[in-house]
Amino acid sequence: MSAQTPDIAVRTTSITRILIYAVLILFAFYYLLPLYVMLVNSLKPLDEIRQGDMLSLPQQLTFDPWASAWSTAQIGVQPTGLRPYFLNSIIMVVPAVAASTLLGALNGYVLTKWRFPGDNLVFTLMLLSCFIPFQIVLIPMAKVLGLLGLAGTTWGLSLVHAIYGIGFTTLFFRNYYE
Repeated sequence: MSAQTPDIAVRTTSITRILIYAVLILFAFYYLLPLYVMLVNSLKPLDEIRQGDMLSLPQQLTFDPWASAWSTAQIGVQPTGLRPYFLNSIIMVVPAVAASTLLGALNGYVLTKWRFPGDNLVFTLMLLSCFIPFQIVLIPMAKVLGLLGLAGTTWGLSLVHAIYGIGFTTLFFRNYYE
């Protein structure tokens, strides 16, 4: 009797695992299908898209829609394409990520390795800053950026994102150093 119990447990576990993987594969297919359709249709010429077969691979591969979107697409008022907006995003994101990561790493190290009176209070306040809705600090931050002359600039937006990310990066690095 006890000799059959491990076999039943193994069989039940493998059937359960197969069912879980089947469900996960179905979910992955469900979520990745729109990405596949978008990517495949972006590589087809317009006449082939008009034929209506959205799931088939392109008969004639073309990168012209990608080049057009990058350089001449009508995104705003002028047909500038995606290039200036992409570069603007890089100019904003890279300094914000670098600054918040560096400051979060320093804060996390100090709050982990150097014990001082009130270190848990400082960490709690930094942790609570993660839960402050952005709309609450929007007007005061806009006033400060205006006083600094950074309102309406990419560097000002980068500074806002860096400051708002310090609480998260401090939490991550403090947990890493512990």
